[in-house]
Amino acid sequence: MDTVSLSGAPGSPYSRKMLAALRYRRIPYRLFWPGREPAGYPVPKVRLLPTFYLPGEDGTLTAVTDSTPLIRRFEREYSGRLLRPASPALAFLDSLLEDYGDEWLTKAMFHYRWAYKADIDQASGVLPSWRGTLDDEMLAAMGKAFSDRQISRLRYVGSNPTTGPVIEASYVRLLEVLENHLKQHAFLLGGRPGAGDLGLYGQLTQLAAFDPTPTALAAARAPRVMAWVQLVEDLCGLEPAEADWFDPANLPDTLIAILAETGRVYAPLLAANARAVMAGAESVETEIDGQPWSQQPFAYQAKCLMWLREEYAALPAGDRTAVDAALAGTGWAALFTT
Repeated sequence: MDTVSLSGAPGSPYSRKMLAALRYRRIPYRLFWPGREPAGYPVPKVRLLPTFYLPGEDGTLTAVTDSTPLIRRFEREYSGRLLRPASPALAFLDSLLEDYGDEWLTKAMFHYRWAYKADIDQASGVLPSWRGTLDDEMLAAMGKAFSDRQISRLRYVGSNPTTGPVIEASYVRLLEVLENHLKQHAFLLGGRPGAGDLGLYGQLTQLAAFDPTPTALAAARAPRVMAWVQLVEDLCGLEPAEADWFDPANLPDTLIAILAETGRVYAPLLAANARAVMAGAESVETEIDGQPWSQQPFAYQAKCLMWLREEYAALPAGDRTAVDAALAGTGWAALFTT
């Protein structure tokens, strides 16, 4: 089995997501700290973490950064211990949950880290230190430059005084429904992890295990979630079976509650953002959970909605019936049935 090379950092939720995927899949890997990649390695068009260094179609080493297509590529290239359910209906629900983690829950991660002084101070000191040894002066300078840059980017993820209360209320509700689910089930879709688990896990490595403000909320409300994040870090010892997946025709109420929470907030944003991108609007103006929402349009999330709609359209009739039943009343259904 070929060794996969990547660069990443502990403070990057997507790095944590993909490292957990590699460990669970038992795919050997070599991890570089950012800026410590071997000379001559390709540089991605946009520097994002993690960056994987994989052969392209012509065999030349290329830099690849998008975690969702990477998980699906590794599903094709490495057999066994797959993250994607064989059931098309469950696989579609897995896609919804992964996209929510990657594209909505990251708003909470970015918001809490750069909206509160205690979180800013901790991130400013710790995150630059992952790049190597720094004296006090260098660390202070790098920490300020890094925090200033990240705070200026809050508008891109949709964190602002208008949306902040919506993001925070959503995070607390997610903790509550996930905590309730984990009372009876090990993972979102049964007794084995899916890509959706890793999408949530990546963001929660920061929200429930690093940044002070959201971690305190998790400690007070969701001890099982905190334990789950620690366990998902390395699942190489888990021995999954196909029977570990839920029956898509008999999903537990706790999963339906998770689908309802994720659809409550993320589905209306996906729809509003897609309309804004299509119209060339300068801002997304909508309501989420009965509260005003305003942010810059995000072209990538319009693509996410397109991909989800394509996956839904490709569902066999029986699987589509199961999906429709699972999504009824959750907020998700309107994206695919109108």
